[in-house]
Amino acid sequence: MSALRLYAGPRARRHLEQHGLLPQHVGVIPAAAGGPKGLILGPLDRFIFGHWLPQSTQPVHLVGASIGAWRMATACLTNPLAAFERLERDYIAQHIELPPGQKRATATQVSHRFGDNLRLFYGGRESEVLDHQRYHLHIITSRGRLLLQREGGLRTPLGYLSAYAANALHRKALGVWLERVVFSSVPRHSGAASTLPFATLDYRTRQVPMLSDNFLDALQASCSIPFILRPVRSIAGAPPGTYWDGGLTDYHLHLQYRPPETAPIVLYPHFQKAVVPGWLDKAWTARHRSSPALDAMLVLAPDPDWVRSLPNGKLPDRNDFIRYGQDLDARMRVWNAATSAALQLADEFAQWLEKPDLARVEPL
Repeated sequence: MSALRLYAGPRARRHLEQHGLLPQHVGVIPAAAGGPKGLILGPLDRFIFGHWLPQSTQPVHLVGASIGAWRMATACLTNPLAAFERLERDYIAQHIELPPGQKRATATQVSHRFGDNLRLFYGGRESEVLDHQRYHLHIITSRGRLLLQREGGLRTPLGYLSAYAANALHRKALGVWLERVVFSSVPRHSGAASTLPFATLDYRTRQVPMLSDNFLDALQASCSIPFILRPVRSIAGAPPGTYWDGGLTDYHLHLQYRPPETAPIVLYPHFQKAVVPGWLDKAWTARHRSSPALDAMLVLAPDPDWVRSLPNGKLPDRNDFIRYGQDLDARMRVWNAATSAALQLADEFAQWLEKPDLARVEPL
């Protein structure tokens, strides 16, 4: 069974017809939120950043939210192959031993453990990420406004109920409650924050320089799912307030991309075809369709039939933490089986690059 499907926007399709796909054609790589679903993209990440992209020299913008931010920060480390292998191992093995009588980890427990893991993973290596000669990293977070300016037992659920209602009315209305704040790397060789590779007229947005004193906080904030983790407050160099998961405003990074003319392709390894704008848009399927914003995008995604062949007939997801509870070994077996099967995705992409078959490229 074929595992990989390719979907192209009209501009990306024309480029493939005229020039094929070479590593020097890639100007932007997005990475979605989605928790454990991102594990399925590990083999593609290792192939793209460990073998294929190093054959070129152009700058590339890496845009990530939540686990996508973690993946793209990992791509900037000196040895991305080893780093992605460690990310996969560490993510699969994450576990919080609960005291007797406690059924679920609290948000405080999860946040403390996650913060410790980030410091172990990147501690002392921040300069590798922020000063990369080619990769410009952009980490997306969601800054709370009004009731969501602070966390609270009553104000947080009321704030997100209000945000849900505003988003149902119009996506831009969500900006009353949540602001997109993008932390962008400031390489020492340039001395300035990297220009955003997408327009920001679609949604309330700020850009903040990402330096060694706010990198880990920005990354933790981008992964701080409401009610699962605590938000991050008072990030150095950023507007005051409370910062939540970047997937809230930009779940799958449906952004108005502006790749450079010299590298016009937005290459998107994704775990599905649909590029959903925000986490609160999951229920609004009309917003899952492609748009002109994605014209330059080439999506690499698993075939839904292949996904059904995985353990439990699905991708790893956050519900598995509940399904398997404290049975770490059982969850690890299932997730390791899924990531091992995902090697087929990378193999098929490598084969397609050697002999591009445009008949396999479907409309996005």
